Amino acid sequence: MPRFRTLDDLDVAGRTVLLRADLNVPVQDGRVSDATRIERLVPTMRDLTGRGAKVVLLSHFGRPKGGPDAKNSLRPVLPALEAALGAPVAFASDCVGPEAEGAVAALPAGGVLLLENTRFHAGEETNDPAFAKRLADLGDLYVNDAFSAAHRAHASTEGIARLLPAAAGRLMQAELDALGRALEHPERPVAAVVGGAKISTKLELLLNLVARVDLLVLGGGMANTFLAADGVQVGASLQEKDMHEQARAIAARAKETGCRILLPVDAVVAAKLEAGAPTATVAISAVPADRMILDVGPGTVALVAKELAGCRTLVWNGPLGAFEIPPFDAGTVAVAKAAAELTRTKGLVSVAGGGDTVAALAHAGVEEAMTYVSAAGGAFLEWLEGKTLPGVAALEG
Repeated sequence: MPRFRTLDDLDVAGRTVLLRADLNVPVQDGRVSDATRIERLVPTMRDLTGRGAKVVLLSHFGRPKGGPDAKNSLRPVLPALEAALGAPVAFASDCVGPEAEGAVAALPAGGVLLLENTRFHAGEETNDPAFAKRLADLGDLYVNDAFSAAHRAHASTEGIARLLPAAAGRLMQAELDALGRALEHPERPVAAVVGGAKISTKLELLLNLVARVDLLVLGGGMANTFLAADGVQVGASLQEKDMHEQARAIAARAKETGCRILLPVDAVVAAKLEAGAPTATVAISAVPADRMILDVGPGTVALVAKELAGCRTLVWNGPLGAFEIPPFDAGTVAVAKAAAELTRTKGLVSVAGGGDTVAALAHAGVEEAMTYVSAAGGAFLEWLEGKTLPGVAALEG
């Protein structure tokens, strides 16, 4: 990964810093219900304000269509932002124009201002140069702390970074450092755990990983497709019959690159996907025709844990079973706890990301025990696929 500029490369005292944040947080009944993304932004805000900068926050929120609307306003985020920062935060009802310009001018050194949703302007998502310039004219420096939006070439993530001295914030820096340790220059052997329902949604990811990791552990519905493509009878399990050829191609590519693919050796099966459904644990070669594979079995868990014990780096995306519904969470929880213990006792570098993955690790109670857990969904997946992220490329220097 090329070198990217950080806050340490910027002299911010007395300057106005445009800070791209991801404040697209869940709001229920007018209040933020999960402030994780806001809390992760605090170190960068405090770094900048502590050095005497004016901090002007830019963010999108939701998917507004055709201009401003109250449902997609960032105003409800303000109380949670102030609570996390422990200081007042000013608000402007637009992100460009007289309202924004006046609010920036009135902001004292060390103050923080939140501008209204950048997506209220069509030029944001089209990365319109004129709109990017209107944003850039509000400040002296640009800092991007929104890795989760870095896969989008928008005006506030890419266009503006071409117009001002630009750097990564502390959260972006931590994310890029963690990802670099995981796949760019990892300690080997490297393992990847990939779960989820479909190969079709992760085809590019799998093709990239088999060329970069030593061990690929597959679970969830996608493992069923690989098993079926290899002639294993998977009963009534979720699988993609039209992806068998692609599964075999990925397996062939893995052999060429020296990547071992580990598939389940046993499974927890049931007739229905519902809480408390009667289950049975069977060998993967003995799945009944009228049953569905809904989790990996204890034999698979033990095998995965043993393999991970011999690895130095782990990348994880996706659960190994239908973890949202007990008892089909057991396999994912057990492997997550094994990975967390290896991180704690053996120095395993464990990096995980993706919405379901974060939820699964939190459910297992090990989110804080991993080396790094990314809250970025699409950006994390595109990075795993080996794609260039526009918002990151704009910070390189």
